Amino acid sequence: MNSLSFSAPVALAIYCALVLLASLAGGWLLLALRLTHPRLQTAVSFVAGLMLGMAVLHFIPHSFQQLHSVDRTAQWILGGFMAMFFLQRFFPHHHHDVPEGAPEQGPSGGAELGASEHSGQHGAACTLAARSASRLSWAATTVGMGLHSLVGGLALAASVAAQGQEEGGLVGLGTALVIILHKPFDALAVGTLMAASGSSRFARHLINSLFACVTPLGAALFYAGASHLMGANPAVVGGALAFCAGTFLCIACADLLPELQFHSHDRLRLSLALLAGIGVAVVIGKLGHSGHHHPAHPPPAAPARLPGA
Repeated sequence: MNSLSFSAPVALAIYCALVLLASLAGGWLLLALRLTHPRLQTAVSFVAGLMLGMAVLHFIPHSFQQLHSVDRTAQWILGGFMAMFFLQRFFPHHHHDVPEGAPEQGPSGGAELGASEHSGQHGAACTLAARSASRLSWAATTVGMGLHSLVGGLALAASVAAQGQEEGGLVGLGTALVIILHKPFDALAVGTLMAASGSSRFARHLINSLFACVTPLGAALFYAGASHLMGANPAVVGGALAFCAGTFLCIACADLLPELQFHSHDRLRLSLALLAGIGVAVVIGKLGHSGHHHPAHPPPAAPARLPGA
């Protein structure tokens, strides 16, 4: 019995319920807002920073911990970047363009994004949100965030099991807090890109609900033996995380970050939103070091001594 007087299954069920609610809250928040043009651009810039930080500070380090090879990690990252780049290059994915000076149409077909804000220089720039947040972008983001959430669910279940056996102290609680704190931002990232791509509210509700279930699914798979399967094939998880990191870098750098260039009139606000997204990723990373316990790497072997030295 752990210090919270809960058995491991009960504690895990409570943590999973809180994770589920936190993820749903992130998506519901975006659905509750009226996405005017400035709000959408600010959200897209924030998401760009969040994705950049998640890729560099989370996906890549976790991938290296599984692969134990800088070269293989870099190869998977490059593969993910180029795969996303060529998908967007050769497949039509811009769902619509808005003539200069015309209002941006929202997911319901109405001028939700503020018609008065799209005259003059706004007209040419406002279409970039739709272009940059393509269907390929939000789909790739959802897959990447989903994989990370699935692994997080496995880690949560493993931590709670160790805590229940009094081997990990409060590591289960720490892992749960880390996941709960960043799930709203993950859901916000997916929802923002779906909104900018013109997805309907129903589609956003559906994806948000499915995405919220991924971490509890990972926890359930832990007890179905998935942890042993993944433990026996760490290169699969490591390669997938590095590949997703590459797609995130491509989406952030090639699609979303150009927003700052085209919006010179809002450069300060959008730059601050970008930095805020990176800041959230940094905070999550610092919390993660205390919540996640990765196996330590074996110390390097001592150098051989030459005869007579």
